Order: sequence, then C-alpha cells, then structure tokens
Amino acid sequence: MPIILATKQEISEHANNPVRLDRDSLVKAFESFTHVAGSLENSYVQLQDEVAKLRLELESKNRVLAKSLAENRRVRAYLGRILEVLPCGVVAVDGNFNLRYANPQARALFSCTTDHQGGSGDALDGPLLLMLKDATAGPKSAERTFALQAKEGPRFLAVSCVVPPQSECGQETVFIIRDVTEARRLEEEQEFSRRMQALAEMTAVLAHEIRNPLGSLELFAALIRDATKEHEEVSQWIIHMQAGLRALSATVNNVLHFHSMAPSQLKPLNLVKLLAETIEFLQPLALQRGMGIEFTAAIKEIPIPADSHRLQQVFFNLTINAFRAMAPGKTLKVSASVEQRNGAMARIDFKDEGPGIPSEYLEKIFDAGFTTVKGSPGLGLAVCKRIMSQHKGGIEVQSTPGKGTTFTLLLPVLS
Repeated sequence: MPIILATKQEISEHANNPVRLDRDSLVKAFESFTHVAGSLENSYVQLQDEVAKLRLELESKNRVLAKSLAENRRVRAYLGRILEVLPCGVVAVDGNFNLRYANPQARALFSCTTDHQGGSGDALDGPLLLMLKDATAGPKSAERTFALQAKEGPRFLAVSCVVPPQSECGQETVFIIRDVTEARRLEEEQEFSRRMQALAEMTAVLAHEIRNPLGSLELFAALIRDATKEHEEVSQWIIHMQAGLRALSATVNNVLHFHSMAPSQLKPLNLVKLLAETIEFLQPLALQRGMGIEFTAAIKEIPIPADSHRLQQVFFNLTINAFRAMAPGKTLKVSASVEQRNGAMARIDFKDEGPGIPSEYLEKIFDAGFTTVKGSPGLGLAVCKRIMSQHKGGIEVQSTPGKGTTFTLLLPVLS
C-alpha cells in the first residue's frame, strides 16, 4: 500500500499547533492501521470460509431433513393406506367424543360420512355415542360386544379401545370395531345344530325303545284277530288297533331311518311279491279310513337288488301320505311294471285320488321337516328319497290340482 507524506504547506500550517507532527509516529500509526486492516482482511476471509462451511452443513442437513420428511410422508401414506383397507373399523375421538378420524370400514359400519381429515370433527350422538362411552367404561383394550339396530336387522359389533399418549391435539381415544354379526350367526347355527343333533340322538333312542313293544303289540293284535274271527264287532276293533299300530310303526321307523341309517343290505328279491305282501299288510289302514287300495302288476316276477325292510318303508310312507290326502271312498292304485331307461328299470306307481299338491310345494316336499299335516314330523318323503338313492334308484312326482298325485319309484332290475 503507498505511503503519502505531508506537504510543506501542511507542515507550515501546523507550525503554530501545540501538537507537533511527528513523522515517525505517523509512520508507526499507519503501519498499525495497515496491520489491523490485514487482520480484518484475514478475519473476513476466515469468516467467508466459515460461512461456506456452514452453508455446506446447512445444505447437507436440509437434504437429510428433506429425506426424513419424505420418508415420514411415505410412512404416513403407507399407514393411511393400511387404515383404509383394514377389515375392522378404526375411530378416534377427542375428550368430548368429537370425531377425529374414521376409516372407510368404520364409516360403513356407522353410516358415517365425516371427513377423516377434519380438524375439530363432528359430535357423535345416538346409539353410536352410547356404545363408545360404554366401551370406555370397562377395562381398556378389553373387547365388548354391542347390538345396534339396522335396516336389515340387528348388527353385532365388537369394540375395544386404547388411550394413546397425550399429544399437542389433546387427549384422544382410539376404538377398534369389528362387525361380528356373521360370526354370531354362525355360532347360533352351530348351537342350533348341536341341539338338533342331541334331539335327534334322543329321538332315535326313544324310537328304538318304542319299536320293540310295537312289534309285540302287533303280534298280539294278529293273534286276537285270528281268535275272534267269528265276532264281527271285535274284528273291527282289532282292525282299528292294527291300523293305529302300523301307522305308528311307520312313523317310528322313519325316525330311525332318518337319524341312524346304517348301510343297506341289498339282496335279490321279487318286487311283485314284496309289493303284494306290503299291500296286504296295509289293508287295515285302508279299512279304518274307509278307502280302497288296489295292486296290479304287468308281470309276475320283477327281480331287483333291494333291502326289503327299507323298501317296504318307502311303500308305507307313500301309502300313508295317500290315505291322508284322500277322502273316504277313494282308492289308491299301486302298479308295477318294467321299462327301459338306460337299461331295464322297475317302475312302481302310487296313484291317489286326492286334491293334488300345489305347484309351489313340489320342490319342497322331499325336504326333511317340510309338511302340510299338523303334527307330522315331515320325514316320510325325505326318508323315501334317501332309501331310493341307496338302492341306486329314484323317485318322481306328478300332481294335478283336483285330480290327484302320482309318485313313481324307479329301481334297477337284475339281469
């Protein structure tokens, strides 16, 4: 840096000044100034270096912060998507039970349309508010089940609640809500099935216990009938007794066949002979009701593989149903023949003269428990269908209102 010296004129002007200008002092002062200026310049350079370092550190921290914020947004979005697709409802309320958040499942459960991003939220009321308050009254995180009425019927909701740490938004409570209506229905159905199974087992035991005395009563009734042939009045009483015993026996056998059916023992037999014996056995029922029962066969012998006792149960059930449908004086016509249906098949028709079956019942008559007769268990036709299936056969029905009903049995014929 150049050094500027004072001129003579300046020195002259200061000649009378009490403070004399000392050239050496001035040089020293200027040198001191130069040193200070150099120090300031060095400090400025250092300051610029520090500023540059701070800028680099700030940029680095900003990048880290931006990355952290992006990660937080990604995590929040991810958690939000999880909450959106959870199969259970998630509801958050503040200390005054104002709604802070509700995921789609919760809104579906409660018909809640409140925006889950809302700030202060909406106040809950009605059954929903009572349910949430009751849920907070018990032990936290303990699940309790509540019933809410809906248009389609009662809905059962399992509710548990947790209280997270207090945040800057204040104290909140989060509820986890599950729709357990279907689970409750399945539990009730299982309980009903269990009770029905227990009832079926008890019924089968009772039916088995009843069947043995019925056999003895039937035997004694036959002996009394043979011993009183000459007494017409007594014979009529015996006919009524036999009819009642055989109808009761058919009902008991239906219960046993339906609830405890063992595998069928199929043996070759003559279908025509079995039908003739069955019709003879059912004559007391026809006489008691003032009805007729006729049997015709196209040929004398139709060999089939069958369990005679179970096949007779089918004949009993169809005959008793026909007698229940017909009025006194009517006749049930039973016929047997052979036709070709993917091979030789035995065909047995039970044609009554009753009022016919309404068309809306035709698809239900083979369902267990379906009946139009008061006091009937509704097992007869269901047992018929099951026995025919065991014989690799089938059962068909045709009915015309006002003209009667025909049940057709089909069984494979032995070659």
